[in-house]
Amino acid sequence: MSNIHHYEVNLQWTTDRKGNLSSPVLEHNLDVATPPEFPKGMPGIWSPEHLLVAAVNSCLMTTFLAIAENFKLSFQSFNSKAVGKLEIVESKYMISEILLQPSLVIEDANDQEKAMRVLHKSEAACLISNSVKSKIIFEPTVLIATPSHA
Repeated sequence: MSNIHHYEVNLQWTTDRKGNLSSPVLEHNLDVATPPEFPKGMPGIWSPEHLLVAAVNSCLMTTFLAIAENFKLSFQSFNSKAVGKLEIVESKYMISEILLQPSLVIEDANDQEKAMRVLHKSEAACLISNSVKSKIIFEPTVLIATPSHA
């Protein structure tokens, strides 16, 4: 497998402050627009800001899945909330921080320390987090599943 990969994304402006993202290798397109916090922004449509935060969050998940598999970590569920902080820094808008709050549910309490290690390794290895200037604030949680009573 090559160490260099390319990901083509095409954008076609459609109307007002909105466009449509596509890729020759993906089945679905995605509308994108200026967020409503800005002049002529459009509510209810993915913005570049949402996509940046989503890229960091989804990279955390895919990295976690690979590392958890390598560590043979059994888990019931993985969820993650991410919040990007947009502010003016040195006279320019930027997403200065991204708060990542993954929540992992495991069945075996003996795996709690291992699960936390896997989460931290995942955050450190996430190529998108390593590619952005934003400060990544990582607040993972590991929960033990409660046994279901049939």
